[in-house]
Amino acid sequence: MSDLTPLLPRAAALLDAARAGGHRIATAESCTGGLIAALLTEIPGSSAVVDRGFVTYSNGAKTDLLGVPADLIARHGAVSEPVARAMAEGALARSDATVAVSVTGIAGPGGGSTAKPIGLVHFGLSVRGGATRHLERRFGDLGRGAVRLVSVETALGLLEEAIGRAGGQP
Repeated sequence: MSDLTPLLPRAAALLDAARAGGHRIATAESCTGGLIAALLTEIPGSSAVVDRGFVTYSNGAKTDLLGVPADLIARHGAVSEPVARAMAEGALARSDATVAVSVTGIAGPGGGSTAKPIGLVHFGLSVRGGATRHLERRFGDLGRGAVRLVSVETALGLLEEAIGRAGGQP
């Protein structure tokens, strides 16, 4: 299991900024298996900011819980830009959040291919009333725990940017 302790100060600062700006956060996680939500909810008082977290590890869960079209997953694969975007948009639509982050990737040790190697992770960030952003990272075969940890760090950075850009306004 990844050690999230070093990220606690950043998470606390993010929640403070979100609280000050009237933001609520939702997460939609696949390869991180709920680690982003676990990090955020480790902070006392996080319930004022964290609305909900979706752990959608299977394709069926992505469809059932987030509304990701099954044909989108069939066409592009679960680890893809369109699915990461749809996951973030689905989390936002199915919550009271003002910002939602999604992550879908291949943490390893198996499951990779030439086109989609171990360490490939797609992120989505959706802000209510704004455009959905996508970020692709190829972390490499760092080991399962390390890929998951850097994915949590990256998602945290996306949330920090979104809440900082909003200037405190949801």
